[in-house]
Amino acid sequence: MAKTTKAKTSGDSAAKAASSTKKIKKVLSGKIYINASYNNTIVSVTDEKGNIIAWATAGSLGFSGPKKATPFAASKIMSVIIEKLKASGTIDLDVVVKGVGSGRDSAVRSLLNQGFNINSIKDVTPVPHNGPRPAKTRRV
Repeated sequence: MAKTTKAKTSGDSAAKAASSTKKIKKVLSGKIYINASYNNTIVSVTDEKGNIIAWATAGSLGFSGPKKATPFAASKIMSVIIEKLKASGTIDLDVVVKGVGSGRDSAVRSLLNQGFNINSIKDVTPVPHNGPRPAKTRRV
C-alpha cells in the first residue's frame, strides 16, 4: 500500500490566516467580573446577555507564583482589559467583584480612573452563615 499525500495549495494557508484573525464585537454596555482570590486575579468582560467579550488573568500576563495575587498584577490585568474595552467601543459598565484577594481594590481603582460610565459596583463575595471551621491564619 502506497501512502497518499495531499498537496498543499496556497488557498489553505490563506483560509487559516483569515480564520485566525479575531473579530472585535462592538458592544455599548457590558459587565466586568473581577474574581480576586488569594492566589490569582481573574477579570472577564461580558455583554448584557452574558457572552464573554474579553478576559485576562495574572497568569496569562506572565506573572507566576505569589506575584499573581499582587495589586500590581491586578492593575496590569485591568490595563489589558481597558484596551480591549476601548477597541470594542464599550461605554456603560456594571462591575461585579468577588473574593477577598489583595487585587480587588486596585482593579476597581484602575477601572474608575479610565473615564467609563460605571452604573454599579456590586460585591458578591460569598459569606458563610457559620459553615465549616476556617483554616488557621498563617504566621509568617
